[in-house]
Parts: sequence; C-alpha cells; structure tokens
Amino acid sequence: MKVYKATGKDMKCRGLQYTLGKTAEVDGEIELCVRGLHACEMPLDVLGYYVPGDGSRYFEAELDEVSNKKSDDTKRVGKKLTLSAEIGIPGLVKAQVEYVKAQCDFDNAIKKADAEKKNHATGDRCAASATGESGAAYATGWRGAASATGDRGAASATGDRGAASATGWSGAASATGDRGAAYATGWSGAASAAGWSGAASATGESGAASATGEMGAASATGDRGAAYATGDRGAASATGWSGAAYATGERGAAYATGDSGAASATGWSGAASATGESGAAYATGERGAASAPGERGAASATGEMGAASATGDRGAAYATGEMGAASATGWRGAASATGDRGAAYATGWSGAASATGDRCAASATGDSGAASATGKCCVAMTTGVCGRVMGELGNAIVCVERNTNGDIATILAGIVDGETLKPGVWYTVKNGKWTEV
Repeated sequence: MKVYKATGKDMKCRGLQYTLGKTAEVDGEIELCVRGLHACEMPLDVLGYYVPGDGSRYFEAELDEVSNKKSDDTKRVGKKLTLSAEIGIPGLVKAQVEYVKAQCDFDNAIKKADAEKKNHATGDRCAASATGESGAAYATGWRGAASATGDRGAASATGDRGAASATGWSGAASATGDRGAAYATGWSGAASAAGWSGAASATGESGAASATGEMGAASATGDRGAAYATGDRGAASATGWSGAAYATGERGAAYATGDSGAASATGWSGAASATGESGAAYATGERGAASAPGERGAASATGEMGAASATGDRGAAYATGEMGAASATGWRGAASATGDRGAAYATGWSGAASATGDRCAASATGDSGAASATGKCCVAMTTGVCGRVMGELGNAIVCVERNTNGDIATILAGIVDGETLKPGVWYTVKNGKWTEV
C-alpha cells in the first residue's frame, strides 16, 4: 500500500537505518506502535511523529505485509517498507490535497452527476446545488455557482467567476476560472481553485487547499491542514497543530501557524513564516525572507539577499546567498550564513554564529556564545563572559574578556596569521591574553 514515512536527518527511525530505494524488512510478529515498520496513509499525519525543523525528512513509500490494525490517526505497521522518493514538505502538501480528494471520491461524484444530468447546470449565470450525504453539484458557465452539502458532497464550478462550496465530512470543492473561488468545510475537505486570481479555503482537521493562478490564495485551517498556492503572487496560509503552507511564485508568501507547522515559499521575493514551538520556514528566491518564532523553530533562506530569522530557545537560522543574513535569538540558538558578504548573528546564552564566504561576519552575543568565520577577509566576534571565536587564515577575530561583575576587562582583536593565532582553532581571552579553548 502507498504510505508516507518520516525519519530523522540521518534517515533513521526507531533505531533502523533506511536507504532510498531499498526495502527494509523485519521478521516475526509485528504490533502497531510496538514492533515493525511504521508509516502513515495520510501524508500530514507524519508531522505528528517527526516535526519540521529538526532535520526531519519526508518520503513517499510502499508498505507490504500490513497489519489490519489502525491507530487513532492513519498510522500503519507492516513487515516490509520501501522508501520510493523523498518529497519534503512541499510534496507532503501536494499529496495531502490529492489524498483528501480521493477520500471523498470527488471525480466520480462529478461524473455521476453529469451522467444523470442531476444537479448539473450549464449557462452564463447558472447555479447548481446538491444536498445529501453524497451529493454532487456541477456548474459550467461564465458566472456559475455550485454548492454541495453533505458528508461526501462534491462541488465543481467552471467559468470565469464560478464559485464552488462543499460542506460535509470529506467534501471537495473545485473552481476553475479567472476569479473562481472554492470553499470546503469539513473534517478532511479539499478545496482547489485554478485561475488568474482564484482562492481556495479548506476548514477542517485535515483539510487541504490548493490555488493555482497568478494571484491565487490558499488557506487551510485545521490540525493537519495543508495549503498550496502556485502563481506569481500566490499566498498560502495553514493554521493548525501540524499545518503546512507552500507558496510558489515570484512574490508568493507562505504562513504556517501551529506547534509543528511548516512554511515554504519559492520565488524571487517570497516570504515564509512559521509560528509555533517547532515550526519551520523555508524561503527560496533572490530576496526571500524566512521567519520562525518558536522554541525550536528553524528558518532557512536561499537567495542572493535572503534573510532568515529564528526566535526561540533552540531556534536555528540559515541564510544561503551572496548577501544573506541569519539571525537566531534564544538560549541556544544557532545562526549560519553562507555566501559572500553574509552575516550571522546569534543572541542567547550559548548561541552559535557561523559565517562562510568572502567578507562575511559572524557575531555571537551571550555568556557562552561562539562565533566562527570561514572565508577570505571575514570577521568573527564574541562578546560574552565565556565567549570563543575561530577564524580561517587571514580572517580577523575579536573577543571580549569580562570580570566577575560582567564588566568589560579586555578586548582583543587579531588576524589569524598561522603563528600567533592559528586557523581552525577556538580562542578565548583570559587574563588579557589569547587562550586556546
């Protein structure tokens, strides 16, 4: 059976090492949550076991010799498991949209309504409405509207300004047109809007919303909701415990709110923001910005002038690009900037800042902070009680020594010359002198 699997960054789960494309096997009896190979049928359920931001990895997989027992979510156990493809957070979001649509048999419901000419309206200003457990509404025309109410209702509107609304346990709504809007309300409803400025909104525990178009917007509200927006200015917003938001486009924005939410924005100046204890934000583009406030949030920005900011006790911020900036605020936050003229700042008791690239700067503020600079003409600086610095050959290092009151006693600055100060060696200042750590 097709399933979804999450692992740690080393591709290990419950002590077992997995390899992409190879089948893992266990012998003997298997028991759900006790022994065997575990995965989830619903894509976003894996976020409940491996949260984003800790280096977690996400895969599409095949599970064989599966036990009949199920957990409260869609977790399953089997004897054989093969990781077929690594899909990451964006892949999970897309898979969730398709999963929910399949659960409510969206396509067949529309075909049935079409065949029976039931709840099927065609015309410039037509409207179709279906009420019932498995009803389907289908409207085609310039300003058509379709509404389906029921546990598994399906609504589809095709036209320049069509609107589709499905209310029910696993209803699905699809609107195709320049300004189409789709709304699905229910436990695992799915909403899909395709058009120039279409909007899709799904409300429910595991709802998924997908908007495709130049200015499309997708919003999913629920514990494991997924929002996916594709277009030049698309916006994706997911609210819930493990929600995921993914925006692709020149100026797309993705926002995920929840303890383990993930936000990914791809585009020239996209912005990604994840709010929650272990949220993760990824921005890819020339001037993308990623922000993750939360205890263990992770922010990553890839692009020429990208900015990554993580706020929390163990937050991590990564900026990759020529002039990227990474900032981590928290007790043990880490900031890393890779690229020429990049800057990394770590604020916190034992924060770490690392800058890689020519003319970059790394600064750590905190009692036990560490700053390292790798590249040409770089500077590493620490200003805490027990701070330490490291630089490569030719780089400058700056370190502050403080007395028992925390007042500045000595400030030393030097060039790593290979003799007095060695490359790749951590230094602190004691009694006014450079001291190897």
